Amino acid sequence: MLSKKTKYGLKALTYLASVDSKVPVQIAEIAKHENISQKFLESILLTLRRNGFLGSKKGKGGGYYLIKEPKDILMTSVMRVLEGPIAMIPCVSLNFYEKCDDCPDENKCSVNKLMLQVRDSALEVYRNNTLEDLIS
Repeated sequence: MLSKKTKYGLKALTYLASVDSKVPVQIAEIAKHENISQKFLESILLTLRRNGFLGSKKGKGGGYYLIKEPKDILMTSVMRVLEGPIAMIPCVSLNFYEKCDDCPDENKCSVNKLMLQVRDSALEVYRNNTLEDLIS
């Protein structure tokens, strides 16, 4: 299940992409428009800023803005930053691989086989969608 952090992060990014991308938008405006708790949104936007999706400006006229074009923001990147590994179990993760403690042989594991397909399907969707696709 998608976490609220990821859901709200996607909503905030979509909102920022739909307004003039070079003009900072205040957290309060995003929170009100997208019906998100302002305090929770602050931590999400900070994560997105620290990971190179957003820029911020302090003071009067300050707020957050996209530092990349929406077409250059891949959903794989956003999902990994906000949600963590795309794979549902660590033994099929591309970036966060860990061997399962209870599995003697991944090649014979039915769960591994199924979760590889799930991971690949999810990656296909995320790789073929950008922030621009969400606002089009």
